[in-house]
Formats: sequence, C-alpha cells, structure tokens
Amino acid sequence: MIKSNIVYVAMAADIIHLGHINIIETAASLGPVVIGLLTDEAIRSYKRQPIITWEQRRKVICSVKGVSIVIPQTTHDYVPNLETLRPSYVVHGSDWKTGTQSAVRQCVLTTLEKWGGELIEPEYTGGISTTQIINKCKQEN
Repeated sequence: MIKSNIVYVAMAADIIHLGHINIIETAASLGPVVIGLLTDEAIRSYKRQPIITWEQRRKVICSVKGVSIVIPQTTHDYVPNLETLRPSYVVHGSDWKTGTQSAVRQCVLTTLEKWGGELIEPEYTGGISTTQIINKCKQEN
C-alpha cells in the first residue's frame, strides 16, 4: 500500500506549552505536518471538558510554525485519520508507552505497519503538562 510523505500529530492542545512545540518541531523536521486536533467530544471521552473550544484551538495551532494543516480527530483512536491519510510518520511523546494510552499507541503501531509508516517518539518534555498548568492555576486562586 502507498503511504504519503505526511507527518501526523494528534493532540488536544487545550493549553499550548513547550511540550507541544517540541513535538511539532520534531514532526516538521520530517515533512509536512498534519495536526489531528481532537474534537471536544474526543477529549471528553478520555480526559475532561476542554477549556478552549475546538475552533479556538484550531486557530491557535494553525498559527504555530511548522504546522501545514489542522484536521479534526473525532475520537481518541487515531486509526480513522491514519487510514485516510496514510502518513509516513506519526509523532508522539514517549509518555504513552505505558499507562492508559498504551492501547492507543498499539493501535497506531498496528495501523502504520499496513503501509510501512513509522512511529517517532521523542523523549517526553518533563516538567510541563496541561494538567500541571491547570492545577497550578487552581492553587493560585
């Protein structure tokens, strides 16, 4: 099967931080970056209610250097978008190798195998996360 030269990155991007920028920079070094921006419903399915609407998050992510296009990812499962795009690469931080997201990771690996795509997992950016930012804001109020 034919793969594209696309680099796919899925993210909620509810509050943009250095970890997101690091992932996008890594992805952009590999080719044109398509961001699968999780819809509000997709985020709620495994996290919490997003703080910022999908359209607002889309506008922010579209303005980030290195992003070629932003499309909706309507579920936490990457497979529908991956099968449509057939990217050469999927980029995600190393934090999903264990824990609740490891099953999603395995589905990505299995799907990429169909056309010889590759999963790139840069080291997770420590010391920053959306959850940490939210908790810090709560503490300061």
